[in-house]
Amino acid sequence: MADSSGMSSPAAIAQSGLQTAGLRLQVSAHNIANMNTPGFAPQRVSEASAGPLSGVSAQVVPGDQPGVSLEQEAIEQMAARLAFKANVFALRSAQDTTGTLLNVFA
Repeated sequence: MADSSGMSSPAAIAQSGLQTAGLRLQVSAHNIANMNTPGFAPQRVSEASAGPLSGVSAQVVPGDQPGVSLEQEAIEQMAARLAFKANVFALRSAQDTTGTLLNVFA
């Protein structure tokens, strides 16, 4: 993600990570909620780099295996939670750095 100058910002990159972690959690919850629905096919989130220093892009795709594994979904939710926390930390660090720079130049 780039700002108006065309340069990416750590905050924008962290924001894309937050959105992806949230999407992973939503998809996992959807899979669990529908696991007993006849004919239900689970979904997954496919993640890819959005380009150098541009964060991540994510999309919902069909799962590669039929059926829902509660164990796998629990692991997916834990991983999404940790990714969310890591991106919140990165966002806070970016904001702290920006605030420090503004104080230096003020």
